[in-house]
Amino acid sequence: MAKSIFLTGASAGLGEGMARGFAKRGYALALAARSRDKLEALAQELRGAGAAKVMVYSLDVTDFESVPRVIGEAAAEMGGLDIVIANSGIGVPTPAGRGTFEAARRTIDTNLTGAIATVDAAVELFRKQRRGHIVAISSVAAVRGLPGQGAYSASKSGLSRYLEAVRAELAGTDIHVTDLAPGYIDTDLNRSMPSRPFLVSTEKGTEMMVAMIEKQVGFRYVPVMPWTLVAQVLKVLPARLLAKAG
Repeated sequence: MAKSIFLTGASAGLGEGMARGFAKRGYALALAARSRDKLEALAQELRGAGAAKVMVYSLDVTDFESVPRVIGEAAAEMGGLDIVIANSGIGVPTPAGRGTFEAARRTIDTNLTGAIATVDAAVELFRKQRRGHIVAISSVAAVRGLPGQGAYSASKSGLSRYLEAVRAELAGTDIHVTDLAPGYIDTDLNRSMPSRPFLVSTEKGTEMMVAMIEKQVGFRYVPVMPWTLVAQVLKVLPARLLAKAG
């Protein structure tokens, strides 16, 4: 029987790419996003690409109370879920003191609180099932607060710390926790940036992510190299040099 995946932010970017990767591998997919029209078009494509089953769900993860309801509906319709991927995310410049607080709030609500709502609902479901695999997408930006991207960096850093706590809480169970931290993978989220070092295509980047999820890794940068080394440099880089990246 095909494994089933619930994936947020599935209508574009990394979510759309992972959905295609899992479909080729024959998974059953429950795709969630705000844009149902885009999901319906993607679902039709994936049904012809090898997916065992594709269901779509309208979901805004900042409507926090709806998250557990939609995950519950998907679990009922799919006969349970094997993997829940908290992927929904936004990224816009939020320089401090420049009138961007509302954008910063939306970033935190989506990338951090919405992801926590998704993971929390997944843990509740998986405790009942006594098994499952939780995946969330953080970022290399979680390593250090990046100039002009303070809210994004904070949201991804907070998500990584939350996942560490959840992993510790679930130690000794058959519920696995994966944190993937992409570098620059070519999506609309980062195409407006003036510099995207070590860029990889959406197809290549999401193929790596799908393979890592299948292996149930605990934490990985994506791609592993050079970002594992770059992250260590970012941790100790003087602020005056970090500022030049802004």
